[in-house]
Amino acid sequence: MAAKEALNSLKTVWKRAWFLLWKDDSFRGWIFSIAFLFVFIKFIFFPLLSLAAGTTLPLAIVESCSMYHEDDIFSSFDSWWEIHEEKYLALNISKDNFYDFSLEKGFNKGDIIFTIRARPEKLKVGDVIIFSAETSNPIIHRIINISVENSSYHFSTMGDNNNGQLNVEKNISESQILGKAVFKLAPLLGWTKLIFYDWRNSPEERGFCSEN
Repeated sequence: MAAKEALNSLKTVWKRAWFLLWKDDSFRGWIFSIAFLFVFIKFIFFPLLSLAAGTTLPLAIVESCSMYHEDDIFSSFDSWWEIHEEKYLALNISKDNFYDFSLEKGFNKGDIIFTIRARPEKLKVGDVIIFSAETSNPIIHRIINISVENSSYHFSTMGDNNNGQLNVEKNISESQILGKAVFKLAPLLGWTKLIFYDWRNSPEERGFCSEN
């Protein structure tokens, strides 16, 4: 009897919750739906996504223009290369090399990038990694050099749209790497979050990316 009453009570609670979530158009129902989505995304969706991707940061929002290619979706790779050719040739990276790199057209500020676990021994020049550094947020840049010291891998990166390297990316250890960028999941959708933080940046770093 007690088990039956408990089951009936559970069914009642479930019906009320289902009504609040999907059918209640009142302010109370709206608040309940928002709270449910928050709990689901934070405690169910992201943990499962992190588990599947093998990294604690499976989704990364691009917060700067350091990897921007002019009109990256429709631009000509040839025209972009003409502008940046000199800095890559100095690194012994040819046009053909770069053309075979992943995410060869870079990405825009506000893009959401899907990342997976980065195995140091399988990373190669041209891969895009996200790593922690002496900055407020992780950095997502392209590998331009890899060295091995005492069986430990060290990486050097540079932003596609930067003229040189930051000091913090000249010697990146294995422990700093958070993931490897695989593809652009949602172009510019990250602006739904950035719009609340971008105003804190310096004037020249605010807003959308533009051509050099």
